[in-house]
Amino acid sequence: MATDITDTTHALEAASVMNLLPARPRLLALGEPTHGEDTLLDLRNELFRQLVEQEGYRTIAVESDCLMGLIVDDYVTSGTGTLDEVVQQGLSHGFGTSAANRELVRWMRAYNDGRDASEQLRFAGFDGPLEITHAESPRQALTALHGYLAGQVDAELLPCTMEKLDRLLGADDRWTNPAAMMDPAQSIGQSAEAGRLRLLADDLVALFDAQTPHLLAETSREDWDRARLYGRTATGLLRYHHWMADTSPSRMSRLCALRDSMMADNLLALAARGPALVHAHNSHLQRAKSTMQMWQGPVEWWSAGALVSARLGEDYAFVATALGTIRHRDVGTPAPDTVEGLLYALPEDRCVVDAPRLVAALGDVRPALRVSPWFGYAPFDPAHLAEVDGLVFVQDIPQSQAVPGELAD
Repeated sequence: MATDITDTTHALEAASVMNLLPARPRLLALGEPTHGEDTLLDLRNELFRQLVEQEGYRTIAVESDCLMGLIVDDYVTSGTGTLDEVVQQGLSHGFGTSAANRELVRWMRAYNDGRDASEQLRFAGFDGPLEITHAESPRQALTALHGYLAGQVDAELLPCTMEKLDRLLGADDRWTNPAAMMDPAQSIGQSAEAGRLRLLADDLVALFDAQTPHLLAETSREDWDRARLYGRTATGLLRYHHWMADTSPSRMSRLCALRDSMMADNLLALAARGPALVHAHNSHLQRAKSTMQMWQGPVEWWSAGALVSARLGEDYAFVATALGTIRHRDVGTPAPDTVEGLLYALPEDRCVVDAPRLVAALGDVRPALRVSPWFGYAPFDPAHLAEVDGLVFVQDIPQSQAVPGELAD
């Protein structure tokens, strides 16, 4: 494929990314095609540092449990806890083992030290308390919301007592049973207790909304925002558990859609706070429909990025990451007729690609879809080129090292 695309690339830095966009977006989403590679996370860290220093970004949101992320945010803003404890307890999906994630948290804390709250960096997880194998109990979110309201409104306005919530919730291991993901009959999501909890959660959120003027007058905006997070997480988790008990063929498509819907709600709340860098798998951030092959067959759903983009327009930007090799995962040199192969032939080992210009340079040429020999890596779909604002390309991903380089303080 003899297409000249040399003038579509730029140096890999925040300024190059921003130059691709009509204006500074409130949410700048940086996707990755695989998890667990510190090379990609180090790149994310450096881009975030540049966005902080050059563009006024103050928040980073990652694909991690939104409730656990509060532990990290407390640490980077006030120093609560120790770095090692916070990284292990505040990041889900095994992300706490990453040296690059540890370095991000360390740098954010160092940056914030001595700064006014208005100038501090903030950390957020925007995933629900979910794994592909199970979902968490709604206990933490429900009881935290109830506790917040109980401290601010008359008791007779509450739809139930904390004791009633506790009785209906029962043992947490009933909710987190991993067998329920493969066997809907193992889920308690459509039990009488779960149904009652869904109604109570809805009533608690309705009370929260109805009391907003009073709550904002009596508590800090920070406390109100957290209570709002607890409310949407509680209702989202109970909805997710309900559909885990479903036996229809659409079960997994629905669950994937519900997870990304929770992600989208969290991102929209962050967008209201100010500009943020969002980092997650490409499939959660793209504007096109997401697809996945699962044990019951193919599933498809609208991603968080698609949902947020529909709401925010140009205030949402998506830059996907594509890569050449991950040799320690048996992902070798890409075929020359793929997007990855075209970019791999360029002299730069990493770059930012102007996607619209690349589409124009390709003309009628349609690159092939790369096939991955490893399930953990999803190649970039060339059909999505017209729907991304840019591409970050990295030629080779070495095996992650135990000790990363540090960001400049």
